[in-house]
Amino acid sequence: MDRPGPAHCLVTGASGYIGGRLVPELLARGHAVRCLVRDPVRLRDQPWRARVGIATGDVTRPGTLAGAFDGVDVAYYLVHSLGTGRAFEATDLAAARAFGAAAAAAGVTRIVYLGGLVPDGVPEADLSPHLRSRAEVGRALRDSGVPTAELRAAVIIGSGGASFEMLRYLTERLPVMVTPRWVSTRIQPIAVRDVLHYLAGAAELPPGVNRAFDIGGPDVLTYAQMMHRYARIAGLRRRLILPVPVLTPRLSGHWVGLVTPVPDSIARPLVESLRHEVVCGEHDLARWIPDPPEGLTGFDRAVTLALRRIKDADVATRWSSASLPGAPSDPLPTDPDWSGGSLYEDLRERTVAATPEAVWRVVEGIGGENGWYSFPLAWALRGLLDRLAGGVGLRRGRRDPARLRVGDSLDFWRVEEIEPGRLLRLRAEMRLPGLAWLELSVTPDGGGRTRYRQRALFHPQGLAGHAYWWSVAPFHTVVFGAMARNIAERARRTP
Repeated sequence: MDRPGPAHCLVTGASGYIGGRLVPELLARGHAVRCLVRDPVRLRDQPWRARVGIATGDVTRPGTLAGAFDGVDVAYYLVHSLGTGRAFEATDLAAARAFGAAAAAAGVTRIVYLGGLVPDGVPEADLSPHLRSRAEVGRALRDSGVPTAELRAAVIIGSGGASFEMLRYLTERLPVMVTPRWVSTRIQPIAVRDVLHYLAGAAELPPGVNRAFDIGGPDVLTYAQMMHRYARIAGLRRRLILPVPVLTPRLSGHWVGLVTPVPDSIARPLVESLRHEVVCGEHDLARWIPDPPEGLTGFDRAVTLALRRIKDADVATRWSSASLPGAPSDPLPTDPDWSGGSLYEDLRERTVAATPEAVWRVVEGIGGENGWYSFPLAWALRGLLDRLAGGVGLRRGRRDPARLRVGDSLDFWRVEEIEPGRLLRLRAEMRLPGLAWLELSVTPDGGGRTRYRQRALFHPQGLAGHAYWWSVAPFHTVVFGAMARNIAERARRTP
């Protein structure tokens, strides 16, 4: 396809899962981008914020859309009312009609919409409310008078997406599952990076294209197969899945909402849609938008990318910063609080009457003969238990009594990151049902005082990981609380 010049794109849902990842893709292709949001504050921490225009408006309130489409060539419709209540179908249909009318009035030449994959041969009246709503919205946009490319996807695999997070939590938290019959439904998942490839490419479609397209990855799997493969990639034991016929989609939706942190109002309509087989019936979009040069991303690779930040232990970036993600599958700071998998945290902060240099000397000298500044017997017992389990225990000590560098062993920790004078992050090498870090940071607080921040982080692996955290959580208050106090006191007394 011959590529036209850069377009001026309007992106709705820029604070959401797909929209927040699409904006940098469009910018990288040279397009100008304006974001339509209800609250501009939600984009404040996005790394691309200064490179886009902002229009304040709400697609459910047509009167607020005036001016948002001025000068726009391509308008992306990436919003829905799923999770807002039982009336989401009527709300979404009215919003789509208002959006299409405003786009047509402004002379927009292309609408791009990400909808849901509709099963072949199923009357629209028999579809789940979620899929029926997606189909109605797509038809309303195509009937607006503006050429519309409706991209229909099934389960999107990427950290932060509701469907993927539901799969993640179900698999990680339940080693044995009594499940509804929909675990045998065939599904054609697609990696979020491939969805973004097609969405960004759709800005350059010829003006005569006004239709729906099926998009999917190279694998067709049942939901049970996806859970088994997720478990293998995440390093979990094989899950035991026992389908039963008595759980209706509505009941199983409530069950998923109970087991996972995905809100019930989102989980239930998604689960109800799983009773339909959703497999692509065509791949016509490739006539205008070729597949990625490296090919479409398989399910295993997509899951690996979605879990990459945790597997690489990039904790500081993954959980607390707003840096530009390395890949579209990476988490964003604007993702919902319930996405990204479980990460337990014990956080302690203290203002210390000492200079940052004094506090840092204590932090960098931790472990080995200096100990861990709280309950030596408790640390010794934890080291003994680790050795009995085949771990390294506390016997390794440290290489240098005063200085640390990345890669150093430190008792049963490993120095994963060190920024002299500011940050020390240790990764646990003890035997654990999950991944653990201890992060100590030092920042000036003015007047010769220092802010000391201490975080213990734990990413559980399976049900055993969750049980482990809650079994030791009562001791954290004592051990980590004393650790923060004693480090502060030692720094205060350090010359």
